[in-house]
Amino acid sequence: MENKTKAETFIGFAIRARKFRIGVNASLTLKSANLVIVCNSASDNTKKDADKIAKKFNCPIIETKEKKLEELTHRENAKVMCVCDKKLSEAILNNSEEDFIARN
Repeated sequence: MENKTKAETFIGFAIRARKFRIGVNASLTLKSANLVIVCNSASDNTKKDADKIAKKFNCPIIETKEKKLEELTHRENAKVMCVCDKKLSEAILNNSEEDFIARN
C-alpha cells in the first residue's frame, strides 16, 4: 500500500463524510464552500471557473502538484473539488505543502 500524505487522507475524510462537491457545475450549486481544489491538468477555462468559485465563496484555492485530482478523489475526470467542512478544509490546508500550490 502506498503512503498517503496527510492532505490526501483529509481529502478522503471529506469524501467519506460527504462534505464535498466535484465539478464546476456541482460546485456552483453549493451555498458555501471552505476550500477549492483544482487539478494541475485542468484547462485554463476550468482553472478560471475554479477561481470564480473561490471568489464567490471567499475561500482559499489550491492546485495539485504531481498527482491528479482524480487520483486523490478516485473519481474519473475530476478537475475541481470543493470541500464544504471548515475543519477538514483547515486540515487539508495545514498539511498541503507537499501536494498543492496555493493559487491567488
